Amino acid sequence: MSYGQQGGPQSQWDPWKPQSQQPWTSGGDDGQTPDWAALAEASETRNKKRRMLFIGGGVVATIAIGTAVAMAVVSANGNNEASGDPSNLPASGSIPSSSASAPSFAPTSAPPPLDPKDFIASKAKDTAPLSAQSLFPYAKLPMGSAVYKRGATTDTKNCASTAQGTLPKVLTANDCTRLLRVTYTRKDVAVTIGVAVFDTEAQATRARTQSDKKGFIKALAGDGVKAFCNAATCLTTANSYGRYAYFATAGFTTGKDVTNQSTTVYSAGNDLRLFTYRQIRSRGEAQASAAANR
Repeated sequence: MSYGQQGGPQSQWDPWKPQSQQPWTSGGDDGQTPDWAALAEASETRNKKRRMLFIGGGVVATIAIGTAVAMAVVSANGNNEASGDPSNLPASGSIPSSSASAPSFAPTSAPPPLDPKDFIASKAKDTAPLSAQSLFPYAKLPMGSAVYKRGATTDTKNCASTAQGTLPKVLTANDCTRLLRVTYTRKDVAVTIGVAVFDTEAQATRARTQSDKKGFIKALAGDGVKAFCNAATCLTTANSYGRYAYFATAGFTTGKDVTNQSTTVYSAGNDLRLFTYRQIRSRGEAQASAAANR
C-alpha cells in the first residue's frame, strides 16, 4: 500500500506545515517503516531554527532594554539643570570670567566716639539725675590700701551757706546753682568734699581760679563724725571738671593742726579728690554711652 498521492509526485514532508505527511519507505516484509535518516535531519533542522529563534529573541530583548534605559537617561537629563545640554547653562553674562576683579566698596569710617566731658560741660547736656547719694554712693570706700567710712551728706541750692571766708562770694559771683557735701573718715582723719554745680564749664573754671587760701568749704560733722577744722589749721584745695567745681577740707578729728608732716591728711585729701573726679567723669561717660546707643 502506498501513502503517496496517486497520479503525481509524492509530496515532501515539512515539519513546519500542519497536516503534512511524513515520508515512509518500505523496509521489510511487514509493510511500511519510517525513514529514520530523514526524521533525524528534520529534527536537527528544527532545533537549529529554535536556537536561532531563542538567540534572536534574546538580542531583541537586550536591544529593547538598552533602548528603554537610554530613553530613561535622556528623559532624566531633560529635567536636570546639570546635564551636558548647552541650552541648560546660565547666560554668559552671569558667569564671572577668570579675569573678573573683586567688587569695590566706598571707603567708610566710624563716627568718632562721643567725648564724656561734653555731657558734663553744660546744663543742656548734663541731664542725668544728681544727688549726694548718687555721687557718693559708698558707705565704705576703698582707695588703694585705705578704706574710708562715709559720714553725713547735704544737698542745698544755697551754695554760699556751705562755705566760709572768701569762697561764698566766689560761688555767688559765678552763679552756683547747687552744692553737695559729704564727709569721709579714716581713723583720726576726716575729709569734707563740697561739689558746686554751675550751668557752664566756664563758670566752674572761674570759681576754681578765683578761690584762694582764705576761702573753703565748711567741714561737715554728723553721723558719727565729730566736729573738725573749726579752730585748727586744715588742708583746703580747689579743683574743677566740666561744669563742676569741687573743694576739699581735710583735718584731724582730734583738733590737731595740719602741718607739712601730716602725711595721713594729705593722703586722705588726695584719695577723696581723686574719687570725686572719677565720679564726675563716670557721670559723663554714662550719658555719652547712652547717647551713642540711641
